[in-house]
Amino acid sequence: MPRGRPDLPREPAGGDFRCGEIAIVGRPNVGKSTLLNRLIGQKVSITSRKPQTTRHRIAGVTTLPQAQLVFLDSPGYRGHGASAMDRVLDRTALGAMEGADVVVLVIDARGWKREDAAVAAMIPKGRATILAINKTDRIADSARVLPVAATAAQAHPFDAVVPISAQTGDRVDALIAECARRLPVGERRFDGDALTDRSERFLAAEIIREKLFRLLGDELPYQSTVIIDQYEELPRLRRIFATILVDRDAQRPIVLGAGGERIKRIATQARLDLEVMTGARVHLEVFVKVRGGWADDERSLRSYGYQ
Repeated sequence: MPRGRPDLPREPAGGDFRCGEIAIVGRPNVGKSTLLNRLIGQKVSITSRKPQTTRHRIAGVTTLPQAQLVFLDSPGYRGHGASAMDRVLDRTALGAMEGADVVVLVIDARGWKREDAAVAAMIPKGRATILAINKTDRIADSARVLPVAATAAQAHPFDAVVPISAQTGDRVDALIAECARRLPVGERRFDGDALTDRSERFLAAEIIREKLFRLLGDELPYQSTVIIDQYEELPRLRRIFATILVDRDAQRPIVLGAGGERIKRIATQARLDLEVMTGARVHLEVFVKVRGGWADDERSLRSYGYQ
């Protein structure tokens, strides 16, 4: 489990220690994963400009002197099950809200969308809910946030509204404070220096998948994932063998690139990130295999870690 000390100055008020789960939800591409990474002070959730980059529920942990906040990142909710993967990802997004003590609905500061309203309608009744209006750094006039907040308030009774920029960190400490004061009193669930509930092995697969998403751009096969075949953890070395799984034969050369150039770049960039994450030297080998129909078979999806 990656560890570290995030630089988060704000503390909740009150003398009792508080601990609980905060679900970060929203439609695709509103910056949920960027926000999670900012909240805990280290990258544990991958990001890209492609929709549905996040496919798993990932917990990020922030421990303050008076509270431990367990933030749950989740896939963007789409609300239409065109494939088995779409249905699984929507269930994962909704499942993050069900057991959470607080729900943070993240929207884009540039406007309230019909898709935002669809996510708001799924929030369990009576659950403490905070509206995080993200990407304020992308609007020239901060007054433009007011009508967005007013429109959102007509769709859901939010307990607090916090304009933020996950990219720059602006007012993220205020969001932390709003979340912390709404958590129940309780003992912490993780060690004080823990940052996530996920293993290095899981994060290695995610980092490789991030490079796949970023380097392939519009050529990215949506039906692709990463499997860790072998993960050997030594004191100053990680030996990792991974497979990029695609759905069709025609997708394999896309991932490989001319003369294997593209997969070499994927592996090189992933290795550099993994060395930063683990603090060790990384030997990484990445392969590509074709397995037809895996992304539209819920049993296959479960076997590859999709819930």
